[in-house]
Amino acid sequence: MAKIKMTTPIVEMDGDEMTRILWKMIKEHLLEPYIELNTEYYDLGLEHRNETNDQVTIDSANATKKYKVAVKCATITPNAARMSEYDLKEMWKSPNGTIRAILDGTVFRAPIVVKGIEPCVKNWKKPITIARHAYGDVYKGSEMKIPGAGKVELVYTAEDGSETRELVHEFDGAGIVQGMHNVNASIESFARSCFNYALDTKQDLWFATKDTISKKYDHTFKDIFQEIYDEEYKEKFEAAGITYFYTLIDDAVARVMKSEGGYIWACKNYDGDVMSDMVSSAFGSLAMMTSVLVSPEGYYEYEAAHGTVQRHYYKHLAGEETSTNSVATIFAWTGALRKRGELDGNKELMEFADRLEKATIDTIEEGKMTKDLALITMIPDPTVLNSEDFIKAIAEKL
Repeated sequence: MAKIKMTTPIVEMDGDEMTRILWKMIKEHLLEPYIELNTEYYDLGLEHRNETNDQVTIDSANATKKYKVAVKCATITPNAARMSEYDLKEMWKSPNGTIRAILDGTVFRAPIVVKGIEPCVKNWKKPITIARHAYGDVYKGSEMKIPGAGKVELVYTAEDGSETRELVHEFDGAGIVQGMHNVNASIESFARSCFNYALDTKQDLWFATKDTISKKYDHTFKDIFQEIYDEEYKEKFEAAGITYFYTLIDDAVARVMKSEGGYIWACKNYDGDVMSDMVSSAFGSLAMMTSVLVSPEGYYEYEAAHGTVQRHYYKHLAGEETSTNSVATIFAWTGALRKRGELDGNKELMEFADRLEKATIDTIEEGKMTKDLALITMIPDPTVLNSEDFIKAIAEKL
């Protein structure tokens, strides 16, 4: 059988630990036998990031701007323990954060739905995609412990030196205070990414804040979304037969729990952080969660929603057998290949991505799966496969 050709490269970002091992297996068993893989390769493993002073991460993000599609393996974000383990020059930033900032993107996470892995919320029938605005708010906040009585104010000093002040609180004893910010340009990018992705995937879009309480901060988010929708997307949404829906965050949570799913739920930074974990856990497993970074300029970076599976990697190094779930990493590749095919008009590549996803789901639905899924499946007497045998079972089905 002739291999499928690719005219334009995908940016390939290799990663760390057990996911790096799976990455190699996926390419060997599921991709290279069928596709003449055309990738521009960047090694984002922690050792190489350290060697290049993290320049490789920046280079990979800039390459994504050039080629528009990237696929990324999970990577380590170092802490103090990793500093000594890898003898790092410094505690390098999260590669995801660096790439996200360069591409000005929004992260969309959606569960992979499989029969036999039933959601905890019984009425959820279709995936719920969480869109998280991953900039600012509490994650770039400034905090202070207040030792005793006194006044805390917000002060804005304009370029001409004039000041505007808002009282935060008159303290009569010890307490705490936090200041946080966002910028209109980032909120606008977030809104456009959400509207574009909704049109791409033909799904309704929900957005929720607490504008009744936060009458300036959250209300600005609401206003920017509405203005951009009315001016740029209303007619496109109507033509596509999809809707944009705004409500308060507490109402959204109540509605989500009673819905069937099948929409994108756009959330501010903290809400998205919390709700993406809730949705992934309630659907079954973080290892069954896709993640795609979408920028308003049309750059796409696909990855698994989970980490590097450190515990399994240490078992692997010790020569012990592992049963690591590779589904989300497989779907990162299929997402990138499908998008590459779509942008290049390469129907064969798009169809291959569909077939590989179906083969993966069919393998699980036939009762062949990794240990994490065997523990939660409703399928009787599942066959538990090790990391490589699971990928080989998918290859056989493919």
